[in-house]
Amino acid sequence: MQFLHTMLRVGNLERSIEFYTNVIGMKLLRRSENPEYKYSLAFLGFEANPHQAELELTYNHGVDAYELGTAYGHIAIGVPDAYKACDAVKAAGGNVTREAGPVKGGSTVIAFVEDPDGYKIELIERKNMQAEGSGLRSE
Repeated sequence: MQFLHTMLRVGNLERSIEFYTNVIGMKLLRRSENPEYKYSLAFLGFEANPHQAELELTYNHGVDAYELGTAYGHIAIGVPDAYKACDAVKAAGGNVTREAGPVKGGSTVIAFVEDPDGYKIELIERKNMQAEGSGLRSE
């Protein structure tokens, strides 16, 4: 078995693609339109399958908002430096909802950001990651 993707329903596909590419640093891997069934898809990731799982953004035509529900938690992304990642997110206009720092009761450094639809993204510091190609923009 292989983990393929996570799907999020979004209220504005272009806005979400812009966030995940410009703020988080993912690449738009492919898109598909299905006007007959009134939905559009965009697949994003740091690398395409089979190297890494992807994020599928689904836009159902005419639906501009969703209730996130209480079962959804967050997407987690490894970063080489959570403090620098938060700075990069803020510099790109993103919303950091929990600044980088140790997790309660532990030493792992984490942070949380929020996408334009309100989905939470946890940034988990992984010192063994290389800074280049790790995703979040650092300009």
